[in-house]
Amino acid sequence: MNNLNNDSTEVTKKDRMLIFTIIVIILLVAALAVTGFLFIKQGPDTIQGQADASEVRISGKMPGRVAKIFVEEGQHVKAGDTLAHIHSTLVEARMNQAKAMEDVAAATNRKVDAGTRTQIISAARDLWTQAQAASGITEKTYRRVENLYAKGVVSEQKRDEAKAAYEAAKAAENAAKSQYELAKSGAQKEDKEAASAMVTAARGSVEEVNAILEDQYLVAPCDGEIIIVYPAVSELVATGAPIMTLQKSDHWATFNVRENLLKDIKLGSTLKVYIPALDMHTTMKVYYIKDLGTYANWQATKSTGDYDARTFQIKARPEKGIDNFHPGMSVIYEGVEK
Repeated sequence: MNNLNNDSTEVTKKDRMLIFTIIVIILLVAALAVTGFLFIKQGPDTIQGQADASEVRISGKMPGRVAKIFVEEGQHVKAGDTLAHIHSTLVEARMNQAKAMEDVAAATNRKVDAGTRTQIISAARDLWTQAQAASGITEKTYRRVENLYAKGVVSEQKRDEAKAAYEAAKAAENAAKSQYELAKSGAQKEDKEAASAMVTAARGSVEEVNAILEDQYLVAPCDGEIIIVYPAVSELVATGAPIMTLQKSDHWATFNVRENLLKDIKLGSTLKVYIPALDMHTTMKVYYIKDLGTYANWQATKSTGDYDARTFQIKARPEKGIDNFHPGMSVIYEGVEK
């Protein structure tokens, strides 16, 4: 019986020691937590941005079939380099048609400018000469009959018949003269202007098709890197369809910053940054600051003593070229260079 009591006493002492130890550990952990909360200062916020660059979609006005692609994805090109060739039998047929219409209009214009044929002018002159001769004979006849009528030799009817014949011959002479002068002067002014306008319109059609044909060879508008090629050789493409995307060499970094961190950042400020992918510290100059709107606000976490903060987007360009700096790379903001 005494042995049992002794064993129970020893167990009770062990439990008390264990409980005491746990309590001491909890108190120590709590003390460390309070000490850390009171004395350990929070580190500065890390502002992480991302590299970006402008992209240009390469497309053309000419629909057709991709005949050849001269570049591949990842290739660097210079402004003016030929990128692709698009072939279109339809546009070539339109060009032949437009040139044929231009030739027809030019021939019509030359004909109008040349005036009436020499043979037609000669025939009109001959008819006028004949009418002059006929008018002269009828005039002489009328004068003789008029003299005889005055002497009472012929009747008044004969005199009137001679006068009517003379007047008819004179009218025929005037008509023949008008026809001759019209043939000699050629086409009217309005006809010449119309023929010239037809030539201008036909030439405009040729220039329009030429402008489309210029896009059968697509060239790079600027220096950069080909990042996407959309169609394959022999595929059909429509007017304005993108053929490839060219990434320009104007890299920058974009940061989203709370307004309470903007006091030192202004347009033209030089930022110190770190690029982890390249393990490089460098500088960039700020050229763009813009409010992102209420949807990007930082909401206050305390009911008193705090406020909502807006977010601003900042863009900065490297002050010098960076090799192997690609869009999508992380850029860490380290501060403003004084």
